[in-house]
Amino acid sequence: MGKRRQPLKAQTLVVLRMMPEANLENEEETIMKRSASAVWTGDLRSGKGAISTESGVLSETPYSFKTRFEHGPGTNPEELIGAAHAGCFSMALSLELQKAKLIAERIETKADVTLEQKAGGFAITAVHLTTRAKVPGASQSNFEEATEAAKAGCPCPSS
Repeated sequence: MGKRRQPLKAQTLVVLRMMPEANLENEEETIMKRSASAVWTGDLRSGKGAISTESGVLSETPYSFKTRFEHGPGTNPEELIGAAHAGCFSMALSLELQKAKLIAERIETKADVTLEQKAGGFAITAVHLTTRAKVPGASQSNFEEATEAAKAGCPCPSS
C-alpha cells in the first residue's frame, strides 16, 4: 500500500527563489501568491462546477464528473495540475540553460498525470514529464544536466 497523500489545504503558500533578470548570481527571496477559485453545485455525478483564476485566463471554465472521469467538454483538476507542472518545469529548464549560457529556441513539456482509485478515494500517483527542446549549442550532456537541475529547482511537487 503506497503512502497516503495529505489533502490540500484551502490556502497554500509557495516560496520561490526568484532570479533577477540582469544578474543571476544575486538571488533574492520573493514570496508570490496566486489565487484560483472553484464553485460546485449539485451532487458528484450530475453536478457541475466552474474554475476561475485571478489572472482571468480561466473565467468560470466548466468542469464536472464527465470532464474528470469520462471525456466531456471542459477541464478537470488533473489537467490543470499537469499544465501547471509542465509550465513550471519549462521555465525552470529555461533558467538552468540560461545559467549555462544557453538559450532555448523552444521547450515543449507534456505532463501525464495519473489519477488512481485507492482505498478510501482517489490519489494522484504520478506526474510524468516528457520534455523536448531545441537548444542551439547544447550537447546532450548539457541538456541532461540542465533538466536534472530544473527538476530539483521546480517548485511544483513531484509525484
